[in-house]
Amino acid sequence: MSSVILVTGAGSGFGALTARGLAAAGHTVYASMRDVDGRNADRSKAVRDYAAQQGVDLRVVELDVLSQDSADKAIATVVAEAGGLDVLIHNAGHLVVGPTEAFTPEEIAAVYDTNVLGTQRVNRAALPQLRAQGKGLVVWVGSTSSRGGTPPYLAPYFAAKAAMDSLAVSYAAELARFGIETSIVVPGSFTSGTNHFASAGHPADAETIAVYETRYAGLMEQVGARLAALAPADADVADVAREIVRVVDLPVGERPFRTHIDPANDGSEEVSVVADRIRSEFYQRIGLEDLLHPAGL
Repeated sequence: MSSVILVTGAGSGFGALTARGLAAAGHTVYASMRDVDGRNADRSKAVRDYAAQQGVDLRVVELDVLSQDSADKAIATVVAEAGGLDVLIHNAGHLVVGPTEAFTPEEIAAVYDTNVLGTQRVNRAALPQLRAQGKGLVVWVGSTSSRGGTPPYLAPYFAAKAAMDSLAVSYAAELARFGIETSIVVPGSFTSGTNHFASAGHPADAETIAVYETRYAGLMEQVGARLAALAPADADVADVAREIVRVVDLPVGERPFRTHIDPANDGSEEVSVVADRIRSEFYQRIGLEDLLHPAGL
């Protein structure tokens, strides 16, 4: 069954692949990105060209997750054009790398603004529509760093993804009685196939970076090489998009609460299995087991 889907951060990487995969599966997909007529003009054109060439219903919508007004306008556009919204996919995010001490509080706050508050802005725009419908699916694209191996020099990003994961878990229970499902898709480290690391931000405090270089010279390159060595030769970043398409296409009530795509196998899945089991058991102990599944099932 065809759905109307919005994917945030769909200009590149997981988001772009996911938007194309969902459109190819027969859905009406809005690939959202900021500044579609400026810095992302080439990316928005690529989306439109792909849609025309493949004969799929893939559209571009302006959405800057840093702006509530932008999120509100994007959702209003989707609903007006498509008549509703069935699936919201939180994919937008930004990676930063460097010694944690070298980041100012303002720089770390900016990472939270994109990766955490961005999801809240989009939720506040989209959830009234899903609640009114009494159905829908929210997919959160997380990170194995929330619970698995956590290499150094990535702390602000890891902290933000952990915060986003906590929001997703709480939202799942709070949306269940409105008939809205939640699924958390957890990619591991993909060292090729995306521009995640290439476009990463860095702290501005060059003096502190230089101090850390005296003891940790070349650390990020070492981490990247060792992560790449852990992954199998056939690790494909498109597997993340394929898993999201699979989750979306599953019948209501059969979608997993959490699913991992982790070529490096950093241990996150093992920890999550325990954490999610404890959550389920606790809800049952306090008489809130109905919150583990969307209403109506």
